Amino acid sequence: MSIASSLDLRVDDAIVLHNSNKLTVRLLPCDVLARVAPVAHRIAQFEVDLARRLAGVGCPVAALDPRVEPRVHGRDGFEVTLWTYYAPVTPREVAPADYADALERLHVGMRNLDVPTLHFTDRVEQARQLVADRDRTPALADADRKLLGDTLQGLRRVIGGRGGAEQLLHGEPHPGNLLTTADGLLFIDLETCCRGPVEFDLAHAPEEVGEHYPGVDHDLLRECRILVLAMITAWRWDREDQFPDGRRMGTEWLGRIRAALDRHGVDLHG
Repeated sequence: MSIASSLDLRVDDAIVLHNSNKLTVRLLPCDVLARVAPVAHRIAQFEVDLARRLAGVGCPVAALDPRVEPRVHGRDGFEVTLWTYYAPVTPREVAPADYADALERLHVGMRNLDVPTLHFTDRVEQARQLVADRDRTPALADADRKLLGDTLQGLRRVIGGRGGAEQLLHGEPHPGNLLTTADGLLFIDLETCCRGPVEFDLAHAPEEVGEHYPGVDHDLLRECRILVLAMITAWRWDREDQFPDGRRMGTEWLGRIRAALDRHGVDLHG
């Protein structure tokens, strides 16, 4: 609130919209969306720079607040960025074809950007290391730890070895990172950008979306869906995870991973 006030934005109240790995707050009455993360994350400047570049080539992404300088503000060990607040519109249910179109337009814009970032397999390896670290995931049972470790390592090898086309990706374009606004569908939360096949991004979206995205390798998409499920399951077992109801979801997703591996006969050790 003090940062926004110092920039001549009127702030009388702050409403927490989301609290997990970072804090998302709506500031009123200036109607600014503030994103707050520990300085140690060191991702805010990357996200600001990328958002500006993507908006500049017409990608469907949320914009920084135009009333203030587009930069990162530091205070008390945190990084704060100020974004446009988009009031949700009804209906909030996104048609799969519209979802696919927005994601394809994002990918088209990203395809021509030269941005140094992680490969998707690096992010998979981070999840695998989390699972392997008993101190960071103390509540994970041995059988579940082996399931997640084998799934992450096996599918990382299988998908990474396909040698298909790769490009810059959003990294986590799930429904929670897609806003339905008066300006159309807009993606948020660009900190997870990585390089890889578009199927890795599609694996975060509802299954019906993949049916409307052109040129999809559906076998690869099926493998990516299981891989992404294993990644987000691993994060829910991190002892420092603050995702609402995360542990229950992590338990439920372990069952889904087992069912998917059995249903599709995925060979993790071949």
